[in-house]
Amino acid sequence: AIVSAAEKLGATVLVQSANSDDALQFSQCQNLLTQGIDVLIVIPHNGRVMGSIVKEAHESNVPVIAYERLLMDCDLDYSISFDNRKIGELQAQTLVDIKPYGNYVVMGGSPTDNNALIYRDAHMAILKPYVDKGDIHIVNNEWAKDWLPQEGMRIVENALTANDNDITAVVASNDSTAQGAIEALEAQGLAGKVLVSGQDADLRSCQLVAEGKQTMTVYKPMKLLGTEAAIL
Repeated sequence: AIVSAAEKLGATVLVQSANSDDALQFSQCQNLLTQGIDVLIVIPHNGRVMGSIVKEAHESNVPVIAYERLLMDCDLDYSISFDNRKIGELQAQTLVDIKPYGNYVVMGGSPTDNNALIYRDAHMAILKPYVDKGDIHIVNNEWAKDWLPQEGMRIVENALTANDNDITAVVASNDSTAQGAIEALEAQGLAGKVLVSGQDADLRSCQLVAEGKQTMTVYKPMKLLGTEAAIL
């Protein structure tokens, strides 16, 4: 979406992917700067690690746009993202509306992603009144490294073991961790009985919603965000 919109506006776009490798992402950005780019758009794997690229970009008079994920500890020029707090609120509120009681697992995303911190704050704000009343018990509250499904599975397996399979809901911050959680639930015959949230509307998670194994997901219009980023 970014490339398509930018090219229509007369720009040439160079694309690099670091595949969740912080050092590689940093060197790729440095390489792009040496090629004489005019604007740098970064989707940081680690917002703090990549924040230092902003200073190097500014030394070359190149403005930096943080795309979807925030670049931190830097003098950032622009940031474009969705309403991440609203996403977190939707995830928790949907589950609470169905079952405002029981044992909840709150599963954060990658702790290196500032969005994950926003989702967590939103989850806790929704859950707090129910926790304070004693209706909801948070029995597990962990981060899932790199948003990996294996992390989601590990966290939910541990929660099931520690609570004799008595889990009411899993507030998963995205679809990949939700899919891992559902895999753990399936192994205990609990898929579809335990509420699970998500985000991204991944194909597999949309299928899981249709199958009744994932309670919800949040669709984010990437084409809109990409287009707006190109215009910016």
